[in-house]
Amino acid sequence: MVQKSRFISSACPVSTAEDALAFLAGIRRKYRDASHYCYAYIIGQNAGIMRYSDDGEPGGTAGMPIMEGMKARGVVDAAVVVTRYFGGILLGAGGLARAYSHACALALNAARVCEMYLTRRWIFEVDYPLWDKTQHALSRMHVRIEDTQFAARVTFTLLVKEQDEAALLDALTALTDGRIDSLCAGELYCPWSQG
Repeated sequence: MVQKSRFISSACPVSTAEDALAFLAGIRRKYRDASHYCYAYIIGQNAGIMRYSDDGEPGGTAGMPIMEGMKARGVVDAAVVVTRYFGGILLGAGGLARAYSHACALALNAARVCEMYLTRRWIFEVDYPLWDKTQHALSRMHVRIEDTQFAARVTFTLLVKEQDEAALLDALTALTDGRIDSLCAGELYCPWSQG
């Protein structure tokens, strides 16, 4: 609450402008009777798409402070919407900018902003006698096993950060004496914990 006005902030990961606008539409439905739905979104690792809206607030007092809050934290591929229920007291340009900037910071803190890393998805196949030691080695590596299937051979799919990929491939090749089949199945950006 700021001078009887209620501000509700929401953040969401998005990968397209359509995702951001769909998120905004959902917020508008959720808070149907609000006075303003100010937002900003930044898309692309190079922040190639940036949009914001003051939604009826005085120019530059809402959307731009939200955008600047996101840029200051290096946030991309995300949207922030700040919903305002007007409390009857005018806050002035400076007061509005501070309120929207603060609401953006709260949303980003609650969303737990993280760093995304270029990640590769690999599919491997090993014979059953090699699976136990392969599985044990993987448990000590910084990888995420997505799927394991047991058929004629053990097939497992995992994610690995690009920077750790060469070490993983070398380790698995050495561990199995080259008796492992592998296929890179694509790349994406993923959050990874430190370690």
